[in-house]
Amino acid sequence: MLLDNYLWIQALHIISIISWMAAMLYLSRLFVYHAGAKIGTPQSETFKVMERKLVRYIGTPAMIATWFFGILMVMANPSVFDGGWMHVKLTCVILMSAFHGISAGWMKKFGRDENTKSAKFYRYANEIPTVLMIIIVIMAVVKPF
Repeated sequence: MLLDNYLWIQALHIISIISWMAAMLYLSRLFVYHAGAKIGTPQSETFKVMERKLVRYIGTPAMIATWFFGILMVMANPSVFDGGWMHVKLTCVILMSAFHGISAGWMKKFGRDENTKSAKFYRYANEIPTVLMIIIVIMAVVKPF
């Protein structure tokens, strides 16, 4: 059954990845702006709502869907683990998931007005999902080893 629907599963996996990456990249950018907003201002309160909704309604469901459809693809074709590229890709996906969790923690700190990090810190942090995404795509498409 999985092999018969492999292309549908793959399409849903890619859609999930795009949604997850959009959320991760946008969330980091929101943190940059939020870090510059004064606590208690309407701007700061708006960022809290935007961050919470982005994580709750887009980021986390997309991450779960990415994992779900990725696991289905591996179940349909377990031989993908014969190549070293899949091990690198999976390691980067695990790191991306960890970054997602860390970002959710930062969001909660912003929500409690307990952020201690600068906008510059979040600008640098924004590069983490970008670098991981580049490695993941290269591994999945080029399969260099």
